[in-house]
Amino acid sequence: MSECVVDLVRVYPSGWDSWFAGPQEAEAAMTQAGPPGLHVLGVGFATADVPALQADMAKGDWGPSGGTVPGRLSRHEPFPGPADRPLGFELVGYDYGGWHTWTCIGGLVTDVAQATGIRPNHDGLIEDEQDARRAAQWLTDSGLGDPKVFLWTPALLTARPDAPSSGAARSTS
Repeated sequence: MSECVVDLVRVYPSGWDSWFAGPQEAEAAMTQAGPPGLHVLGVGFATADVPALQADMAKGDWGPSGGTVPGRLSRHEPFPGPADRPLGFELVGYDYGGWHTWTCIGGLVTDVAQATGIRPNHDGLIEDEQDARRAAQWLTDSGLGDPKVFLWTPALLTARPDAPSSGAARSTS
């Protein structure tokens, strides 16, 4: 979700949108434009988190149109797909058109670990959904991180069947 953690292949060369309409479109773009070794990851949010995410994104004038994240959230698209393999949860926060992750902002992983005992696995993800929720809530309540991020949310990351193995989430929404 953030360029500080992964290489992104953008939907449009202008760079303003990094969300594809679906896995097939992302895989085609990755094959054509991406460096070797990239894999398509799915990103999803629990249904219970959608209203707060939509309200947070609306503050940044990002409305529910087309294939955008708010648009997909409005349509309640199913996630994960039947073939997708859960990798774990990333703590993310929306910031007027972009996303921050807890691993990108210096010291947040350590702050969360000291306060909650929750640590990421070797892939940088939290394996258990309840731990991810507790860590996101603590991070939101603490006010730490980027000053423009007011809401931290656990996002489930998934891999397509052909992607290399990683840690597996024990619980998904």
